[in-house]
Amino acid sequence: MPDTDIRDAHRDRDPDPDPEVPIRVFLLDDHEVVRRGLRDLLDAEPDMTVVGDAADARQALARAPALRPQVAVLDVRLGGSDQNGDQAGIEVCRELKARMPELVCLMLTSFDDDEALFDAILAGAAGYVLKQIKGADLLTAIRTVANGTSLLDPQATARVMSRIRARERQSAPPELARLSPREREVLELIGEGLTNRQIGERLFLAEKTVKNRISSILSKLGVGRRVQAAVIAERLRETED
Repeated sequence: MPDTDIRDAHRDRDPDPDPEVPIRVFLLDDHEVVRRGLRDLLDAEPDMTVVGDAADARQALARAPALRPQVAVLDVRLGGSDQNGDQAGIEVCRELKARMPELVCLMLTSFDDDEALFDAILAGAAGYVLKQIKGADLLTAIRTVANGTSLLDPQATARVMSRIRARERQSAPPELARLSPREREVLELIGEGLTNRQIGERLFLAEKTVKNRISSILSKLGVGRRVQAAVIAERLRETED
C-alpha cells in the first residue's frame, strides 16, 4: 500500500485488545491482490484473524453472516457489482448491520468523498479510511473500531451532521401537504395559542372566516380538536428551527 498518512481523528491512538481473543475480520474488495495483501497483513498480527473475504456484494452478504466477524473491512466502490458500484460497499454495510447489529464496519476507499462519507455514516459505519493508509495505521484503525470507538474525522462528521439536520428541516409532517398556504398560516397561529379573534386580527380576516378555516384544517389533518392541530403546529415549528 502507498506510504501515506491516515486521514482520521485517532491516528495517535493504539488500542490493545487481548491477543488471546483475536479480532475476527471479514474483507470485501473486488481486487484479489488487495484482498491477499490485507489478509497477509492482518493474519500476521497475533490479535487478528481473517475469517473470510469476498470479491463482490453478493458474496459478502452470503458469506459474512455465517462467519460471524467482529469487524468487516469493506471497499466502498466495487467494480462489476450488481448493485450501485460507486457505493456497493455501503449497501453491504447497511445490509450486514441489519442482520448483525453487533458487527462493526470499517469503510475503505480510494476517494476522499463527502457524499460517500455521508452515506456510510447513515448506513452505520464506524470508520472510514483511505486506501492510501499505512499498513500500521490500518491495523490501529481496526483495533480502534473493534474496541467500540468511532473512527470518523470530526470535521467531516460535522459536515455530514449539518446535511442531516438540513434534510430533517425540509421534511415537514406529511399531513401539512394537504393545507393551503393560508391554512398553514392559521395553523401556525393556532400553535401559538391565539384565539379565533386574535387570528382574525393578525391575518385581517373575519372571525367567522377564521372559524371556517379552522374547521377545514381539522378535517384535512384528520383530527377533531383544536389542541390536536396545535400539536401538529408544534411539529411543524420543530422542523423549521
